[in-house]
Amino acid sequence: MGTRLRNKTALVTGSTSNIGRAIAVTLGAEGAHVVVSGRSAERGAQVVEEIRSAGGRADFVAADLDGTSRASRALAEEATRALGGRIDILVNNVGVTTGGASTPDTTEADLDLVYAVNVKAPFFLTAEIAPAMAAAGGGAVINLGSWVARLGIPVGSGYAATKGALETLTRAWSAEFGPRGVRVNGISPGVVRAPEPGDTGPHPAAAMMNGTPAGTIGMPDAVAQAAVYLAGDEAAFVHGTVIDVDGGRVGVAVIAAA
Repeated sequence: MGTRLRNKTALVTGSTSNIGRAIAVTLGAEGAHVVVSGRSAERGAQVVEEIRSAGGRADFVAADLDGTSRASRALAEEATRALGGRIDILVNNVGVTTGGASTPDTTEADLDLVYAVNVKAPFFLTAEIAPAMAAAGGGAVINLGSWVARLGIPVGSGYAATKGALETLTRAWSAEFGPRGVRVNGISPGVVRAPEPGDTGPHPAAAMMNGTPAGTIGMPDAVAQAAVYLAGDEAAFVHGTVIDVDGGRVGVAVIAAA
């Protein structure tokens, strides 16, 4: 067990799989009391057990963050109770995607859904939690963006737009809540995916990492380590920043010799 986040409390949304799960487990391993949140109680229980079996503290709070203020408020209240009355760290990780849909193929229902979950849910959750953090003396909010908000690709424009909106909110919230002691920052992952049972070869998404320094899909733990940094005292002077954890996808092009 580490101690970088000892005596801290954390809520991680969408933390029953992939990046969210890795963040919750890693925050717990560094001493934070973590609320794991998502729709699946079964998967949530597995994450909680993983944290507890390593000596950490964790609880599961079910939530279907549909973009309504009601759903975000309910999660904020339940998580605050589970964590003993305060939330020091909020990780806005929950998200859905339109997949590879083109703009003409994206339905109104698809667009409403991605904006509800990816923008409205974290908006209303932060509106509930950040003022309470400020009243308690401070805290940290971490928003999960995406490399597709930084580098245009010809599919998934609706999803990309939501992640761009969350990056803008990161800066706006930093200006709004930073002077009151709440640091707001973001992480922009590249193509990140943990291997799954049954994988027999490279995932199709691996092609999107061609031409990068990393050259391959990243692991969720890489994003989780960035979250620990932004949540901890080491990042006390970091405000309104989005860290690219993307294998160099948006900033570097590797040119192979002929």
